[in-house]
Amino acid sequence: MKKVLVLLLASFVLLTACSSKSDNDTSTSEGTNDTASQGTTELTAWAWDANFNVAALNMAKDVYATQNANVKIDVQENAQADIVQKLNTGLNSGTTKGLPNIVLIEDYRAQSFLQAYPDAFYDLSSVINASDFADYKIGPTSLDGKQYGVPFDSGVAGLYVRKDLLEQAGYKVEDLQDVDWDKIIEIGKAVKAKTGKALLTQDPNDLGLIRMMIQSAGSWYTKEDGTTPDLKDNAILKQALETYKKLMESDIVKVTSDWSQFVGAFNSGDVASVPTGNWITASVKAEASQSGQWAVVPFPTLPNTPSSVHASNLGGSSWYVLNIDGKEAAAEFLKQTFGSNVDLYQNLNKQIGAIGTLKAAASGEAYSAADEFFGGQTITADFAKWTEQIPRVNYGMHTYEIEDLLAVEVQNYLNGKDLDKVLSDAQSQAETQIQ
Repeated sequence: MKKVLVLLLASFVLLTACSSKSDNDTSTSEGTNDTASQGTTELTAWAWDANFNVAALNMAKDVYATQNANVKIDVQENAQADIVQKLNTGLNSGTTKGLPNIVLIEDYRAQSFLQAYPDAFYDLSSVINASDFADYKIGPTSLDGKQYGVPFDSGVAGLYVRKDLLEQAGYKVEDLQDVDWDKIIEIGKAVKAKTGKALLTQDPNDLGLIRMMIQSAGSWYTKEDGTTPDLKDNAILKQALETYKKLMESDIVKVTSDWSQFVGAFNSGDVASVPTGNWITASVKAEASQSGQWAVVPFPTLPNTPSSVHASNLGGSSWYVLNIDGKEAAAEFLKQTFGSNVDLYQNLNKQIGAIGTLKAAASGEAYSAADEFFGGQTITADFAKWTEQIPRVNYGMHTYEIEDLLAVEVQNYLNGKDLDKVLSDAQSQAETQIQ
């Protein structure tokens, strides 16, 4: 096993040894209580974000209860970091007591769990049809030909733009339908000259924009095996970084350092665009005074990169069933809700703004509804269409570890370090850290 994983797992063993005095039961879970005499099955489900993922679980729970009154689901909110820690601690220690039947895992982290704990998750290959979901979600949710996750929300990206600011600079939304980042930079300079507004925001420590750029061209930080670092000779990553530097040096970026500054920049009208995942829609719409001034256009392609398409992803997560008592009931719940229920996805979209990756949901009435905030644009239908075009990549086990060290090297690059040297050094560091 890679050195870092060994160290991490060892630390979790020590943590568990210190915090658990006597309970080493590996056959039961506090999250499950099959009461045969009462004919009731009790399941526990973990997710983060009360207004989105937890709300989605509760909606699915209510729908399921109408036909399955004998199944009781205890939905518990945990911070994502806490879920990651609790799963690692429990699964590494060999005890499943206290772990849930159903758990939400971010797609970027999924392979680190599936590969580190190959017997811990229930095989859902016969429960759902993987082909019913957007193709790009299958990579992170499957392993060795088996489907372990029920794909949930799409992190499909778009470029949110202020129509009024564009028009002041002589551009219309139609001018941004099929453009690359070089064109966007050109437009950004015109907007800055005419309005004094920046094109977009950027946190120097957040490489989300780089992630979206490289996935648009079907590339990632690792090779197709999801493990071997692919930085030094990655032509697509090199093009993305060159584009990123050009963007940052064009005097059209407002630098931010946290979420509140990021949201505040577009709510206050300080920037003309927001390139990110569709989950930002609610935050954009929070500034009601800007209704009618926004539109969403396809994600820009990477310059000089034929494989780049107008679709990418940022974020997203999926549902998993732990291989413990109650797994069949938990799998059936997911099958009848997130795994197939088109009506549920319509309500999820209307009530919490979720865009699912179940292909059949894209034809529903909620997805085709016009959004007056965006000038009557059917933005959900557009996002659903782009979701099916997102290139499939293997996020692997080390996205965040690699990105942490790459973020430092990117700053070195912006400060004058040679790009080939940046990528070579990042490659060496990545090989050292994850082997």
